Amino acid sequence: MALRDSFERSGNVLFRYRGQVPVLLCLLALPLLIGSNRIFYLQLFLGQWQGLRIITIVLALLVSLCGLAVRAYTVSTTPKGTSGRNTSGQVAKTLNTKGIYSIVRHPLYLGNYLIWAGVLLFTMNLYVFLIISLCYWLYYERIMFAEEAYLRSQFGDKFEEWASRVPAFIPKFRLFEQGDLRFSFKTFVRREYATIFSTVFMYVLADYLMFVLIVVVNTPFSIPLVKWLRPSFYILLAALIITLAIKLVKHKTTWLKADSQRD
Repeated sequence: MALRDSFERSGNVLFRYRGQVPVLLCLLALPLLIGSNRIFYLQLFLGQWQGLRIITIVLALLVSLCGLAVRAYTVSTTPKGTSGRNTSGQVAKTLNTKGIYSIVRHPLYLGNYLIWAGVLLFTMNLYVFLIISLCYWLYYERIMFAEEAYLRSQFGDKFEEWASRVPAFIPKFRLFEQGDLRFSFKTFVRREYATIFSTVFMYVLADYLMFVLIVVVNTPFSIPLVKWLRPSFYILLAALIITLAIKLVKHKTTWLKADSQRD
């Protein structure tokens, strides 16, 4: 089998699991996180590098918020029939070349990476950040290859012209061309509430893991139960309540119903 065919076939298989694999990669990274950076975590426990810790937390949150913003703008301004959550196969009724697709060809995957990059930065572990970033690139490179092979077969020269001037992953902002649809808050809520909750969950998981690595591991006595109820726990609880409320509204009312122009 030619390498090009192999890339396309593996990309189509990975496409079906593009929502689950990043989570699996993150979970597989936990042993590496636990087994490395111990001296640095001890220094944090002893009160050193606190300024760096604060800066890193703020930077991590900003990076993830940028990723959520990219996803929000993409799903809320993209016409119906594209950028969906389909997993059975490629779907594209039209070729998006305006809005965010005028500056980057794969904005949703860029948004996903920024979200995960923020979580990885939060751990303050360079090894984990670099390894997961590499795995992410190798994984999504094949998915993007398969998607573009499908678009090329569907739209031919139109796709070639668009792909020749718009970068795949790093935006070129000077190329921006306003799309036909305005930002829809309802579409954002309907399609991204699960993404927001999963992001909050991963940050809370990372926060508790950091608590264990920095505090629990280096404390000779048992930690009181009240210390385990960290602020992030209450944030997760609030996020869960909001998520369930949105889910209820989505399925029991028409307020979040998709309009004729959007998925």
